[in-house]
Amino acid sequence: MMIREAVAQDWDAVWPFFHQIVAAGETYTYPRDLDEERARSMWMLQPPSRTVVAVDEASGAVLGTAKMNPNHMGGASHIASASFMVDPAHAGRGVGRALGEYVLGWARAEGYRAMQFNAVVESNTRAVALWKSLGFEIVGTLPEGYLHPTLGYVGLHIMYQRLQADRP
Repeated sequence: MMIREAVAQDWDAVWPFFHQIVAAGETYTYPRDLDEERARSMWMLQPPSRTVVAVDEASGAVLGTAKMNPNHMGGASHIASASFMVDPAHAGRGVGRALGEYVLGWARAEGYRAMQFNAVVESNTRAVALWKSLGFEIVGTLPEGYLHPTLGYVGLHIMYQRLQADRP
């Protein structure tokens, strides 16, 4: 697997699984009926933010994607954030872990002091376990912060990792 900067042409491969994941309504706080144009503008970020894709080196298939960006502005611009989507057809192959490691490396190289995930759905246990294994901790949970389509109201975790870097 190779992780590289996303180019405009990658969207055609990302959109089908992006749409599937968002429409399921189980893991993202995006509207379930998010249209393609709005989704593209939200995901395909411009510098200094960044969007990448994980690609199968043999077939060229896009396996997953991540976007990374400052989480806040002004006096809190030293905190990074990121979002991830893995094509469900390629789940369990280490794509999410590889993207997570890549994003953490990017944030450190860019000088961010920490990374914060604002809304990790509590019932998304695979993601919560992955982020914990990569050094994140849950610093708070908003009870009943997310309306899951089958589980009802579940919590939204705020997850954090200090990166030990200085950024002016």
